[in-house]
Amino acid sequence: MKARSLVFDLFGDYLRYSGGAVRLRGLIALMGCFGVAETTVRVVATRLRAEGWLHSRRDGRETTYLLTDEAWRLLDEGRSRIFDRAAGPWDGQWRMVIYSVPEADRALRDQLRKKLAWLGFGQLAPAVWVSPHDRLAQVEQELAERDPAEARAVRLDTFHSRSTGVEADRELAARAWDLDALNRSYAELLDRYRPRLDDYRAGALSGADALVERMRLIHDYRLFPFRDPDLPPELLPEGWLGREAHEVFLRAHGELRAAAEARVDELIGTAGAAVVG
Repeated sequence: MKARSLVFDLFGDYLRYSGGAVRLRGLIALMGCFGVAETTVRVVATRLRAEGWLHSRRDGRETTYLLTDEAWRLLDEGRSRIFDRAAGPWDGQWRMVIYSVPEADRALRDQLRKKLAWLGFGQLAPAVWVSPHDRLAQVEQELAERDPAEARAVRLDTFHSRSTGVEADRELAARAWDLDALNRSYAELLDRYRPRLDDYRAGALSGADALVERMRLIHDYRLFPFRDPDLPPELLPEGWLGREAHEVFLRAHGELRAAAEARVDELIGTAGAAVVG
């Protein structure tokens, strides 16, 4: 686990619930559970502040780091994508995004592709992305919030469409996403964590061990939303393991909660680590 990602995960799973703030000494203590040196923590915190994800204040002789509004939004969006699943029947409609970005703006094009993948769109053709979910407004909002010069550089067209039937829908889904590879990854996750559920439930892990295990679980699972579009059941191949993997993740995350949170409280102190001015 990289130190930068670990800081985000700690804020997302713990520190956000106590004000979204932590004193530097508390963050150093937490990161120490994962073998991250104090100097590295200081460098990462400084960089995240420079990038606009954290801001800092002085509390006497100590420095406290707090989430910015943009970081709050990122964590809210990320938590929804990781923990929630689409509910209700599919309306049978595909949402399509077709974009055009100048060749010189490769970085902008890459950012747009990553955002589309995060929102559950799959690439059907080089500049054509599709999703069974109604998230076109979120795509348009993402573009509207960009620098005006960047927004003007992008031509974005959005559509609603239907195929000729369920077989065509399944074939389209198989083209837009590598579902076989994704299912193999889910099988590996299940092989890793399903046998541990009984130990988690029995409290076999405590203290730093529980905290590290829970963070590793989140680290292993949180990249799946970039790959899994959360397709309706009628579009999924036989033997799909995604829903089972999600349930195992939720159970493991819940079973480890008490011990992991107790360790966080011991290290940073609930009152002292997250007092918001």
